[in-house]
Amino acid sequence: MSKHDFTAEEFADRRRRLRAALDARGLDWLVAIHPVTIHWLTGSDAKSYQEFQCLLFPAQPGPVVVLTREGELNEFRDDALVDAIHTHGGREPEDPVAAFAKLADQYGLLGARVGLEVPAYYLHPHHYVAIKSLLGSALAEEATQLVPDLKLVKSPAELGYIREAARIGDIGMDAFARALDVGRSELALAGAVYGALLEAGSGIAASPINIVSGERSCYSHGAPTQRQLRAGDYGSVEYGATFRRYTSTIGRQFCLGAPTPRMRELYDVVRRACDACIAAIHDGVPAAVPHEAAKRVIAAAGLDRGRVHLSGYGLAPGFPPTWAEPIHLFGGSTNTLRAGMVVTIEPPVFLGDERLGARIIDNVLVTKDGAELLSRYGRDMIRL
Repeated sequence: MSKHDFTAEEFADRRRRLRAALDARGLDWLVAIHPVTIHWLTGSDAKSYQEFQCLLFPAQPGPVVVLTREGELNEFRDDALVDAIHTHGGREPEDPVAAFAKLADQYGLLGARVGLEVPAYYLHPHHYVAIKSLLGSALAEEATQLVPDLKLVKSPAELGYIREAARIGDIGMDAFARALDVGRSELALAGAVYGALLEAGSGIAASPINIVSGERSCYSHGAPTQRQLRAGDYGSVEYGATFRRYTSTIGRQFCLGAPTPRMRELYDVVRRACDACIAAIHDGVPAAVPHEAAKRVIAAAGLDRGRVHLSGYGLAPGFPPTWAEPIHLFGGSTNTLRAGMVVTIEPPVFLGDERLGARIIDNVLVTKDGAELLSRYGRDMIRL
């Protein structure tokens, strides 16, 4: 992604909404850390999230400033919608917090009210402690959810990218079904999927593919291995496809031969749970409601002990290790679904004692009256 992927008007609207939110909270600056936040505000696609970086975003119209490692200077200059680029760690190591301190003094953060993002993966604890100490009383709020909450409802342009990611994801599943065969390894199947995705225009998804088969089919998130598939194997595949970082996920069950009655039962229960979840989705519904609908189906089948994962979550532009947004379909969720949000649907059952499991993954666009299924690939079990 770059600043060229959206219109100047769309970036301006995003920034206007963020400034309004900062003003409502009485904040003068946001120090953004999460790469998805920086991506949403500037278009940057750089890998500099692997080291310390931040975006200084003012509540009043003024310079939007990025601090990144020296190696990303040229990419930010070409692709990011920023007014000033400051770098650290060029030819020799440099303390990035010392570089941040200079910027904080230069732009007046130390005498202002500052909100700081504290995301799960992208801010080292040592850097967090040092920045918190540096800002002192200027740190008015850990505003980690400020931008994520603003971007849950997608723009038409964003939805166009997600639809394209879903289309590419379908191509990957078709490649998986064609490659499925006795004697093929899980890794070889993963290679077939990745090759098809990349050739069709997908970027590399933020989270790796999961493929489990045979006795491994009870794993909820199993990476592909050298295990070779055998006749009678049952399993699942799930992965993400991306278009300009916007992600669509898909997951399907498969069987090499006729499934046993128990395999068929697990698949049928999960399929009905997914359908119940989707049927409960519409604008304004609490996010816990679709989860409870899926939960009732699984519990009625006597399989609640195998329900080891949430029923769904929001999808965003993805940077490793995740593509998830902070909206979840599970018990106790305080989120409300709104038209324009995109969520996964994936209530599963995994039974370790039986070495079996089932998960079907689809994405839906929340609409005023319901939910639109984004994938066009069939939801039936894939059978060799």
